[in-house]
Amino acid sequence: MTISRRIFTFFTLSFALLCTPYAAAATLKIATLSPEGSSWMKLLRKHGKAIEQRTDGAVKMKFYPGGVMGDDKAVLRKMRVGQLHGAVLTSGGLVQNYPDIALYNLPLMFRSDEEIDYVRAKLDEQLMQGLREEKFVGFGFAEVGFAYPMSQQPAQSVAQMQASKVWTPDNDIGSLRAFEAFDISPIPLPIADVLAGLQTGLINSIASPPIGTIALQWHTQVQYGLDLPILYVYGLAAMAEKPFKRLTPEQQVIVEEEMRAAVHSADQAARRDHLSAKQALAKQGIKWAAPNEAQMQEWLSLAAEATDRLVETGYVSTEMYNKTVALLEEFRESGG
Repeated sequence: MTISRRIFTFFTLSFALLCTPYAAAATLKIATLSPEGSSWMKLLRKHGKAIEQRTDGAVKMKFYPGGVMGDDKAVLRKMRVGQLHGAVLTSGGLVQNYPDIALYNLPLMFRSDEEIDYVRAKLDEQLMQGLREEKFVGFGFAEVGFAYPMSQQPAQSVAQMQASKVWTPDNDIGSLRAFEAFDISPIPLPIADVLAGLQTGLINSIASPPIGTIALQWHTQVQYGLDLPILYVYGLAAMAEKPFKRLTPEQQVIVEEEMRAAVHSADQAARRDHLSAKQALAKQGIKWAAPNEAQMQEWLSLAAEATDRLVETGYVSTEMYNKTVALLEEFRESGG
């Protein structure tokens, strides 16, 4: 073989290798706030192992549980620079990149699990496609459950909640906007500081799904619960598009199948856990009360006014909001 021929062959092979997605083994780094041993982590590890097996070891998953990589804001920053490739995020985590990801998080939008299921069946995949257009690959939503107001003093009316020292998650725009809807000025704290905040009196009220309240021991510091599904809380698993596209097409299919399966299983398990956790809170001594008719109308009226303002300011798109409203009306008119 002539020297020129060898040089041509060398550059041809080098170019082919550079253009081949992840010719060598790839390790995908995924962060989550879920602690080791939780249902989420068990599912992620189970399906991560399946990814490794189905790709013959070419794709491995490395998980960072328990928030060791920081909150959603820190995790997204690390994804942008390539230190992480993906994460399990709260619904508010990607709102700066794709506002409609917070569509289900509007205050008092849903009144029942059945309404949630009906709307999600129609819109989940459309939201995942919208996320893809913003250079993220979404693997689906997993609910945590409805968040209910809980406090150290009885609080059923809007005025009583306005007088309370209410916690909101630090850097969670969705929760902040929800409280602002009712003219409540919440106190933002990292999740790790909530228990101490309740113990010291820095805060005296929370809005949380029952399962989170129990898991984080917050139920030991509150005595009253308001049976008002103020927010639907959910998370999603996503990867940055760039590292995902470096996988071969076959590997992309496997990763997406397994990660979607993990999210779907977490979504189904959360519904069961949510219902049992709410019952468990009552057994732990939490006194549940429902707003009376006048109080309920005030909550709903303020929520509707606030949602209109949020849509007008682009918090979520008018198109997707109108689709959600139309689906809810369709479901309610059908007697669902």
